[in-house]
Amino acid sequence: MKKRFFGALAVATALSPVAAMAQTEVQFWHAFTGRLGDLVKAQVEEFNASQDEFVVVESHKGNYSETLNAGIAAFRAGEQPHILMVFEVGTATMMSAEGAIKPVYEVMAESGASFDPDAYIGAVKGYYTTTDGDMLSLPFNSSTPVLWVNRDAMEAAGVDPDTDLSTWEKVGEVLDQLKAGGEECPLVTAWQSWVHLENMSAYHDVPFASKDNGFAGLDTELMLNGPVQVAHLSAMGDWAKDGKFIYTGRRNEGGANFRAGECALFTESSAGYAGISSEAEFDFDVRPLPYWEGVTAEPQNTIIGGASLWVMEGHDPEAYKGVGEFLSFLSSSDVQANWHQNTGYLPITAEAGDATRAAGFYEDNPGTDIAVIQMTAKEPTANSKGLRLGSFDQIRGIIDEELEAIWSGDKTAQEAMDSAKERGDALLRRFESANQ
Repeated sequence: MKKRFFGALAVATALSPVAAMAQTEVQFWHAFTGRLGDLVKAQVEEFNASQDEFVVVESHKGNYSETLNAGIAAFRAGEQPHILMVFEVGTATMMSAEGAIKPVYEVMAESGASFDPDAYIGAVKGYYTTTDGDMLSLPFNSSTPVLWVNRDAMEAAGVDPDTDLSTWEKVGEVLDQLKAGGEECPLVTAWQSWVHLENMSAYHDVPFASKDNGFAGLDTELMLNGPVQVAHLSAMGDWAKDGKFIYTGRRNEGGANFRAGECALFTESSAGYAGISSEAEFDFDVRPLPYWEGVTAEPQNTIIGGASLWVMEGHDPEAYKGVGEFLSFLSSSDVQANWHQNTGYLPITAEAGDATRAAGFYEDNPGTDIAVIQMTAKEPTANSKGLRLGSFDQIRGIIDEELEAIWSGDKTAQEAMDSAKERGDALLRRFESANQ
């Protein structure tokens, strides 16, 4: 797998800075555009201005999948960046890529940069560490799904915008009211698999996959076709049939509809705050992700999405010193607090969260602490720590196909999830065989 995935390399290519340059260059590839892209540029500019030894050069390489693929292709060609943003579903793949990555804990130790692994909040850190607690990549943009509410659309349809939306049973009643009140888009979603399967499973403390969702071994199997998942997707399928749930795409296509004021309810990342707060011309608020009261008296915890920063092998020690300094800068309390407040991403350190609360941000912006509470109120279980599955980007593609079959009425939820399990397990077995 390692040879097939990254290509056979006899010698790792070291990229040295141009001799004429006084500063050591650090290449940082990411997947952000728009408001998030602007904020990343500002972080890089602030770091570059804070010292004169290193210069970080940020480059947008497409969406998450495209950025990962660009990094793989660059490594094969010996032209890899120093830092590569990889979304959370690529974690198992990167962990298996021995010889391609340089673990963050090693980079920080060798660089001498300030680094305290215990400063990072457990729900985020655990996703990117070994079983021994060593951090392999640096959590960067971590989010969790919430429910966004267009208060104006609710009022226009004759629904109290302060109505209780804590459970899916209550959401179902409100969708009926919205539809009856003339709302053409009662509910829309982003990242359908992440929200309505991966997080829905964790939130109800049921397994998405065996072997502790893949954390306990490569010989994991999907369990996404269980009764809780099927019941939820069956309800979603009924809402789609009745025009109460409007499907717009696999990624975040629904975000444009919600920000334009076209939809009443929106299940999306907490990081939707960046775009919604800057673009929405309507009154909105944010609520916790709903749960099924018929399944559990209270929900467990949701899991993270987003990405972490992986350091690539094949560079010289001076460059890694710069990498360490930049990662330390990104983890500092002020930088993290500003990032959290501007984007809706989780503060990756407890100190940044405390600083945000002390500054009065949560009091001035009600609901912006919901994602933090939702992630940290309960100690994660084996079912809610997260997912670590090989080839998960491709498996998500399979899940998306099967979900679309439910929304269109071509398959029942049980048929679709049984098929997703069969097709996904085949990829897991292939990944296991290649990495034994």
